[in-house]
Amino acid sequence: MTTFSKILSKTDTSKALSVPTKYLRYLPSFKGGHAVSFQAMDESGFVWTFKCSTRKEGHPKPVLSKGWLAFVRNKKLKVGDKIKFYVLDPTAAVPSYGVRAEKEVKIFGAIFGYSPITAPSIP
Repeated sequence: MTTFSKILSKTDTSKALSVPTKYLRYLPSFKGGHAVSFQAMDESGFVWTFKCSTRKEGHPKPVLSKGWLAFVRNKKLKVGDKIKFYVLDPTAAVPSYGVRAEKEVKIFGAIFGYSPITAPSIP
């Protein structure tokens, strides 16, 4: 079950991943704070640690910061590629997460679909 999926923008690949507010409910509890760290396993079995933070006032505007740019560099992600986060076991008391990066597949310049990146992760 995909929890969050997004086509990457320039900001997503160069600064931080902007997360739609409606997906905050799938992340671990912020416990009244403005940041939470969580781990997500990629398709090679490597576990990445990410930090999601929100603004202290006004619209929360959640972003993934810590760990995100290392993931982008490791997977060689570019604008137009796709990222998916999902809960591995929705029935678990403590949720565990997966993350999947997909490269844009173009045929004659048109986007045909997306292909998973399956190379081993070595940060």
